[in-house]
Amino acid sequence: MRVAFFSTKSYDRESFEAANKNYHHELVFFDVQLNAKTAVLAADCPVVCLFVNDIADAATLDILASRGTRLLALRSAGFNTVDLQRA
Repeated sequence: MRVAFFSTKSYDRESFEAANKNYHHELVFFDVQLNAKTAVLAADCPVVCLFVNDIADAATLDILASRGTRLLALRSAGFNTVDLQRA
């Protein structure tokens, strides 16, 4: 499964690649923040993993969904940047 990670640093990549070693998912890392302008980068990724400052508003979620995303995974305790009603 293809998983897109937004707002990543090198230590994020190292950790997720190590955790994925036995699962063989295709991990795609982006340094940029997720928002309506960058959501197209996650085309054909059923899973998108976002961080605290990423924006998953209605416009962003619509773009993700139209390109195949079906699951949001959050690397944060809060979810105030996610439009829960749209999700």
